[in-house]
Amino acid sequence: MVNKLFKQMLLTQIISSMTVMLCMLVDSIMIGHFLGIDSMSAYGFSSPILLVFAALGCMISAGVQVVCGRTTGSGDKEGTNACYTASVIIIAAIAAIGVAVVLIFTDPICVLLGAGQPTPDNEVFYLTRDYLRGFIIGAPAFLACQVMVPYMQISGNRVRLVVAVALMTVGDILFDFFNVFIFKAGTFGMGLASSFSYLIAFVIGIVYFVKKDCAFKLDLKGMNIKVCGNLVAAGVPTLINQISLVFLTLLLNKILLDVGGNIAVAAYSVISTSGNICYSFSSGIAAVALTLSSIFYSDEDRSALKMTVRSMSIYAVAICGIVTLGVLAAATPMVMMFLEKPEAEDIAVTGLRIFVLSLVPCALNTCFKNYYQGIERVKLSMLISVLQNFALTALSAFILSRFFGIIGVWLGFIAGESLTLIIVSIYVFYKNGRFSLSAASYSLLPADLGVKEQDCIEFSITEPEMVRDASEAAFKFCREKGISNKVSSLISLCIEEMGNNITEHGFVNANKDNMIDIRVMIKDGSPTLRIRDNCGNFDPIKYLELHRGDEDPTQHIGIRMVMKIVKSANYVNSVGLNNLTLTM
Repeated sequence: MVNKLFKQMLLTQIISSMTVMLCMLVDSIMIGHFLGIDSMSAYGFSSPILLVFAALGCMISAGVQVVCGRTTGSGDKEGTNACYTASVIIIAAIAAIGVAVVLIFTDPICVLLGAGQPTPDNEVFYLTRDYLRGFIIGAPAFLACQVMVPYMQISGNRVRLVVAVALMTVGDILFDFFNVFIFKAGTFGMGLASSFSYLIAFVIGIVYFVKKDCAFKLDLKGMNIKVCGNLVAAGVPTLINQISLVFLTLLLNKILLDVGGNIAVAAYSVISTSGNICYSFSSGIAAVALTLSSIFYSDEDRSALKMTVRSMSIYAVAICGIVTLGVLAAATPMVMMFLEKPEAEDIAVTGLRIFVLSLVPCALNTCFKNYYQGIERVKLSMLISVLQNFALTALSAFILSRFFGIIGVWLGFIAGESLTLIIVSIYVFYKNGRFSLSAASYSLLPADLGVKEQDCIEFSITEPEMVRDASEAAFKFCREKGISNKVSSLISLCIEEMGNNITEHGFVNANKDNMIDIRVMIKDGSPTLRIRDNCGNFDPIKYLELHRGDEDPTQHIGIRMVMKIVKSANYVNSVGLNNLTLTM
């Protein structure tokens, strides 16, 4: 089921990862074609500020994925609401402070970004300032959209994500055209167009969060400093990742300015924007890995975590490999969408083709980084971020540029990503004490996490006839583990009753690939049964409470029977899956 769930979440996560990148892509195309090289350079100088806001938004978003993933995985509704409340307050504070700082200190920020001094003959400075002033108006909506994404994924509200991103992109295209051909407001208008498009996505997303049936509630009483601290701490590896990207962009702009001038910076702006679209695939895969690893880690599900590593690695290589081949073939038309200067086009085409060769190792590094963040190996996650997005890439670009000029900078991406992946693999081999490329080795799970493999048994049910086989196999397994005949029979009965109930009422859509995952775990001589399915949302505990007063005792007899014979029952719906844990 993990692989199917990964696939289901992947498309919407990749699309949502493009939320920012699509607007940047549209802006780059319009600026490059209609506003000229100076405006394109100004856009490139502005990008670190966009990355700073993206970094802060991604930090809180990742914190939500980790903290909310754990609370929903364990059925802690109060903790989930506290996380939601904390994230709303934090993102509002970041937005207010960020807008104020950029508006008050716009000029010194432009100088710091490398746009030069505000002299009459330095047009790039004023173009950079104009873009920042237009962008900052929509920064609060930009930040809010980033934090909405994980909540919608966790609640299974994926269609709204696709709609929001689609309309945001269409809106940005229309607003850019209006700016270029009607209002003629230059780079300020381009920044403002992006702001309006973020507002569209925000309005579409916020509709879900104000509904009565929203899974997340504002709860100021349950929110405290500790919750805020946990949220920020969980997102710090992502912040380190984004800050590293900011410093890398600043440094590469400086190197390129020295070895190739404004044309090289403009070419890098094109490569960076095209690369960000490519990165949306790897970051989408990695975001799914972060959410699932957080949930499965809180559930202490070793097999699901190993399957997560396997799925993310396969998708990273397959999808990003296809993207690499596509970009290699289409590099020239892609660059021509942005630039019309022949000298800049040649540099950008060569650079894009070299850059895209780093995409597969980058995808693997990003997936491992997010996965390790989800299983609380925070230091390792941060180390990968710094090596991948700054230290090794910047060092490689600096050294290689001394020998190969501009091409050396592009080669730095391949060298940095490849060296990072090699270092991660060496660390994994060291921790395991042996050489292995298996998902189990790269999962790096603590020895005491969950139950040992020999103390659990799992079944995947796709047909009603398979329920009985699972029930009988579970009984046999429990007896072999020394569980009494009575308790073993009760576990078998629970599987049969709940399994039949799910297949009868849940397997109703022939077009949906329904499945039940059943897991029996023996820990400290006590058995626990977990039933997980991908059918429609159904909470048997709440359902039984709502029908407790029914006069007919034969109604809901299967659920009634199960709830009477178990010691405790816990239900939670996360990422669109029903999860029922029964303790005998």
